[in-house]
Amino acid sequence: MSELDSVACIREGAGEDLVMLHGYLSCKESFYYQIRYFSQFYRVTAFDFWGMGQSAPLPQAWSVGDYAAHTRALLEECGIQNARLLAHSFGGRVALKILAESPALFCRALLTGCAGVPPRRGLGYRAKVRAYRAVKKVAPRFAEAHFGSAEYRSLSPLMRESFKKIVAEDLTPLLPRIRTRTLYVFGEKDTATPPRMAEILHGGTADSQLVYMRGCTHFCFCEQPDVFNALAREFFA
Repeated sequence: MSELDSVACIREGAGEDLVMLHGYLSCKESFYYQIRYFSQFYRVTAFDFWGMGQSAPLPQAWSVGDYAAHTRALLEECGIQNARLLAHSFGGRVALKILAESPALFCRALLTGCAGVPPRRGLGYRAKVRAYRAVKKVAPRFAEAHFGSAEYRSLSPLMRESFKKIVAEDLTPLLPRIRTRTLYVFGEKDTATPPRMAEILHGGTADSQLVYMRGCTHFCFCEQPDVFNALAREFFA
């Protein structure tokens, strides 16, 4: 069976390829403004990751590496190589894997609100983890229903296991292996992937630039699409 048979995909425009990878629990339509704009200049390919949007559910609890392998298979089936890449948040995690392991796939990469750098964990977080583990031993259903973020509690059991694998992986060791020209674009008010993470990503990626968009949060490409698209257009060109 074709990989594309199980994936919801948008392909618009003509010319050189531009691939878009969306954030966690989001969908390809999150790039509405970018698809509409960049399909004037490129052949845009945007799809929903498995387990998200309108694509097929996950067959098992996937890691970032599993998502990267599936993305590579999809792009190979589409005949895409040496493309431009736009990735957001979780899509950035997948992008970092691919850029480090399959450099021929992308010639330039714009990663916005890119995840993959472990957050700082204080004493409060460690106390919550210990409490969760203690409660889970005697009341696992209660623990799963009352601990963790609202996003985590909304997930199915399979997606929760996948989520744990995803957030547990530190992707910073991959950064020295990336040779693709990369532009990191972050909102200056981003709390999901704050400036500390942006600086680590930029500092670890040899041929990279970092731009902060003023007044923006984690979704700067939606909040100020004209400004974002102009930055991306110049970088991709």
